[in-house]
Amino acid sequence: MSRRGTAEKRTAKSDPIFRNRLVNMVVNRIMKDGKKSLAYQILYRAVKKMQQKTETNPLLVLRQAIRRVTPSD
Repeated sequence: MSRRGTAEKRTAKSDPIFRNRLVNMVVNRIMKDGKKSLAYQILYRAVKKMQQKTETNPLLVLRQAIRRVTPSD
């Protein structure tokens, strides 16, 4: 039996610009060696290009792309 208490569940924080948890989760996947600011720059540049090309909400495009690549049950 463990002497420690159980760990509390943490909710993922949202990113500062879009206020979206999905964006923060993608940034955490992009991040290497703790360089979160660089990962945010990369993602925001990509989102800006998506918005220019598709002229729609880039978060919808990102969510749709992630749904397409995740395995279905």
